Amino acid sequence: MRITALYSHPVKGCHRVEHDTARVEPWGLAGDRRWAMVDAEGVAITQRDTSVLTRLTVTPRPGGLLLEAPGLPPLAIDEPVDGPEEYVRVFRRKPAVPARVAEKEWSSRFLGRDARLVWQADPAGRAIESHARPDDHVSFADGFPVLLANEASLSALNDWLVEAGDDPVPMTRFRPNLVVGGAEPWAEDDWLGGRLRIGAMTFRAAKECSRCLVTTIDQETGEKGGQPLRMLGQRRRFESGLLFAINLIPDETGELHVGDPVEVPTG
Repeated sequence: MRITALYSHPVKGCHRVEHDTARVEPWGLAGDRRWAMVDAEGVAITQRDTSVLTRLTVTPRPGGLLLEAPGLPPLAIDEPVDGPEEYVRVFRRKPAVPARVAEKEWSSRFLGRDARLVWQADPAGRAIESHARPDDHVSFADGFPVLLANEASLSALNDWLVEAGDDPVPMTRFRPNLVVGGAEPWAEDDWLGGRLRIGAMTFRAAKECSRCLVTTIDQETGEKGGQPLRMLGQRRRFESGLLFAINLIPDETGELHVGDPVEVPTG
């Protein structure tokens, strides 16, 4: 097995950034989901309710980002290390965590409503809520630092879709950080609770990933559909949800590269 793709999403919900090499920090790939657009109540805005986020292109640059979107001038934004501090929520009913406000006008124009862009200055300020150690932390990702997806599982899912008369879907629908090739379909189910060696690093396979409506959104256009979520409901429904991919927690910091070997230690 080997890594076949690496992705980050610097602003929560934005278009993916592809990498040949990515640094792994305790809370995820470097820069991944360290920024978010939040609403007037300080709750993160996601593709679940605002699919236009797929049109937000982000280019990381030293100490900040370049934001681009149709109909708006590009915006170079710096990490607001001295920006106003406020507490925001990744989900409405989850605990508030500290952030710094970066800007308001551009985000509000892009989304067509009152919004502001915030930055997670202290990524150790948000603990992982379950299947983790007390000192494990996460960015503005939904729940865990790294999401791993298996190419063979996508192929199996797409076979089901084609058999049902639907179009296959790309891996980008699932917004993973790390994609592996060379495994059997659904092999990742058996990795849960153990460790993976990926390149020179080890990761805990912490929890399965229950999927939501984001998987039905075309990541290039923002257009919404019904698949593959309906098929997951038919073929991959478990007590914990409609499952595709698994969540990882890094044991250490380091670098990953496309082509790195992926091993499941035995014994």
